[in-house]
Order: sequence, then C-alpha cells, then structure tokens
Amino acid sequence: MDWILVESNWAQFQGTVKARWLKLDGQQLQAIAGKRASLLGAIQEVYGISRSDAEREIRAFEARNKSYRPK
Repeated sequence: MDWILVESNWAQFQGTVKARWLKLDGQQLQAIAGKRASLLGAIQEVYGISRSDAEREIRAFEARNKSYRPK
C-alpha cells in the first residue's frame, strides 16, 4: 500500500479506514490526514491496544487494500 497515494487522496480513502476502525470519529480521521503514524497512534489510543497490536492490524489492513488506486 502506498501511503503517499493514500495521504494525497485521504478524502476518498478515509471511508475505508472508518469502515475498518468504527470507533475513529470524523475529527480523528481529519487529524490522521492519511499519515500512517497518526493512524497507528489513533488506533492505539481509541482501542487501548499496544503499539505492536496496532501495527499488526495496520499491516493486515494494508494487505487487504494493497491494490488501492484513487478514482
């Protein structure tokens, strides 16, 4: 997954993120702004999980969305 592509097309992609991590609200999604490190921190905070668990979740998410291309 190309996070530069995600970041530059965040408005389109954030729905995919929201569908995976339902507890993230609109304000958090805006703050993340397509940055992987910000997503990692938000997942840790909101879900109360360790950095390694959040990293594992993001890697699985990346694998499922590896062919993402903006429309």
